[in-house]
Amino acid sequence: MKIQSSLPLSMRIAGPMLIAVLLAFVLLPVVVVTIASFNAKAIISFPPESYSLNWFARVFTYPDFREGFRASMIITGWSSFLALVIGTGLAIAVKSLEFKGKQTLLAILHSPLVVPHFTLGLGLLILVSQTSVQRHYGIVILCHIMLVLPFVLRSVYVSMENLDARLEQAAASLGASPVKVLFTVTIPLLAPGLFGGWLFAAIMSFSEFTASLFVTTQATQTLPVAMYNYVREYADPTLAALSVVYIVVTATVLAFANYFLGLGKILNIEDNH
Repeated sequence: MKIQSSLPLSMRIAGPMLIAVLLAFVLLPVVVVTIASFNAKAIISFPPESYSLNWFARVFTYPDFREGFRASMIITGWSSFLALVIGTGLAIAVKSLEFKGKQTLLAILHSPLVVPHFTLGLGLLILVSQTSVQRHYGIVILCHIMLVLPFVLRSVYVSMENLDARLEQAAASLGASPVKVLFTVTIPLLAPGLFGGWLFAAIMSFSEFTASLFVTTQATQTLPVAMYNYVREYADPTLAALSVVYIVVTATVLAFANYFLGLGKILNIEDNH
């Protein structure tokens, strides 16, 4: 408090103003898209001359969007679940074991964070074409697992760093087997990190476009790919309406997680002591 009171008045005002300007800069496109989605005319314009909900109705009735949503739910469900299982196992192994090449393995597992997604998608497309493998759901799910695995791995690993090893030792000293300790002590204590990893994996998988564009087909195209194909043919505000639905659903999910579970615990930023 003393440091803050010693600052000049101009600096104490400049800080909040800078934050407000940055927030306005980030949120302004969202506001523009939201208002444009209610345009009654079949062309995007801002501000709208008249308002209508017709484009929101089209979002839920357009066949490609319905099929894309179904495909996205299948891919997101499987990829987030498998990434959670694989990432949890890898995080436990990396944290508990010491072996040669550990840092190299971690670098490879985290590489999707720095490698452009289109590189991974294009690489998978070339591999599939060379091996004559059909581009069914399995290829898309594999692609998404590789992309979201670092988020699960990092979330679980941070949770393990905050885990009190004495609890596991106490359970083992009372006669619990390693497997029983894992399922009765370790995993329940890692639940916030597990849910956090799964949540971000699901959001990232559902929203993934760049890599999906290369590995999907007409039968497996995800909702973002369907949106891309739509905007190449139409210029109406339907995509603006769908973007608003995206924002509302994502905000609702995060609000639900924050209210019932606490985002602080999920993100491991809350002091549990």
